[in-house]
Amino acid sequence: MSQSTTSRIDLPKGGNSPRTWFIDPSAIMQIQNLILRAKTVVEGFSNGLHRSSLRGFSVEFAEYRPYVLGDDLRNLDWKLVARSDRYYVKQFEDETNRRCYLAVDQSKSMNYGTAGYTKAEYARTMAATLAYFLYGQRDAVGLISCGTAQPDYLPARHRTGHLQQIMSILGKENVGIESDLSASLAQLAGLSKRRGLVILLSDLLVPVESLSQPLGYLRGRGHEILVLRVLDRTEVDFSLQQSAMLQDLETGKEIYVDPAAIRTDYLKKFNQHADELTEMCHRKSVRLANVITDQPLDHALFELVHAMSRG
Repeated sequence: MSQSTTSRIDLPKGGNSPRTWFIDPSAIMQIQNLILRAKTVVEGFSNGLHRSSLRGFSVEFAEYRPYVLGDDLRNLDWKLVARSDRYYVKQFEDETNRRCYLAVDQSKSMNYGTAGYTKAEYARTMAATLAYFLYGQRDAVGLISCGTAQPDYLPARHRTGHLQQIMSILGKENVGIESDLSASLAQLAGLSKRRGLVILLSDLLVPVESLSQPLGYLRGRGHEILVLRVLDRTEVDFSLQQSAMLQDLETGKEIYVDPAAIRTDYLKKFNQHADELTEMCHRKSVRLANVITDQPLDHALFELVHAMSRG
C-alpha cells in the first residue's frame, strides 16, 4: 500500500515519543469544559511547534472583504475606508482557500470505552481540538453529526460566535442510533458547495463497501479527506482476560464470549476489515489514520497539519 495516502499511528499507551508536550488523555478528560480541553491540547501542541514554519497563517494578500464584528482591526484598510466610507479588511490567501468540515460519528458503537471514557467522548474532544486549532488559523469550520437521532449541521464559517456554536453541538449528549455513515457523508457532499478538507471521526465499524460511494462522491466534489479511525485499545488487541456476556451496542444482542477460544478468529476478521479499509481509502486517495483512545489527542493535530500541507 502507498504510504503517502495511508498512515497508522498506533502507539503504545502514553506514547514512546520524544515529543514531551503530549498530555495523557485521561487527564484532559477530567476537564469538564470542552473548549478548555481543546485549548489545553492546542496550546501544548503549539508550544511544541513554536519554532516550526507551520506557525501562524499565510501573509500573502488575496482580496478584500467587508468588515465583520470581531475581525482584527489591524487588518482594516484605512485608505479604502477613506475613499469609500465603508469598512473592509484585507483577506489573506490562507483564510480564503481553506474550508474544513468535521463529520463526527456518535452512533451506538461509539459508546464503547474501557479507558474511563467512551470513543464518542474522545471523538468529540478530538473534534473540538481540531475546530479550535482551525478557527485559530482563521479557517472556516463546519460540522455535521453522524449516527444521532437528530443530526446537527453547521456550514463552514469563520465569524464571531461560530466556534461557540460548534462547541455547543459537540458538548450535547446525543442519543446514538445504528451507524449510517453513508447517508451522513452523502448529505455533507450535497450541503458543502465549496470544496475543502473533510475530516471524518469514526470507528468505521460498518461494511467497507458502504463507505466507497459517499467518499468517492466527496472526492468528486473536489474535497480532500482525512479519516481518523477512533478505536478502543481492547478492540485493537482483544485484551479481554475473562469470559463474559457482551452486548452489541448497535443491535442490543448479547453473546457469551470466551476470549481464549475466539481471540484468533476475532483478530483475523478485525485485521481483514482494517486491510479492506486501507485498500479502499488508497483507491479513493483518502488519508487514513488509526487513533486509539489511550493516545494523546495531539496526534490528530499532526495528521491534520500533514493533510493541510498536502492540500
